[in-house]
Amino acid sequence: MKELIVSIVKPLVDFPEEVQVTTFEEENRVTYQLSVNKNDMGKVIGKQGRVAKAIRTVVYAAGSSQQKKIYLEISE
Repeated sequence: MKELIVSIVKPLVDFPEEVQVTTFEEENRVTYQLSVNKNDMGKVIGKQGRVAKAIRTVVYAAGSSQQKKIYLEISE
């Protein structure tokens, strides 16, 4: 799943080397924390959050076969 998130986000940003995904796994959920350069935040979030919503939709669909709930957080 990490590779999927990175492969979606890297082409969108100006600083692809600073894209990092951290995983936090709990009993019934997995949280992926996406970290990008602060100058790239607008590109990852998009107008009215449309790009972020599209990324989350793809990630949630890819993880729907897992038994755990998947969350994607975006931070600087």
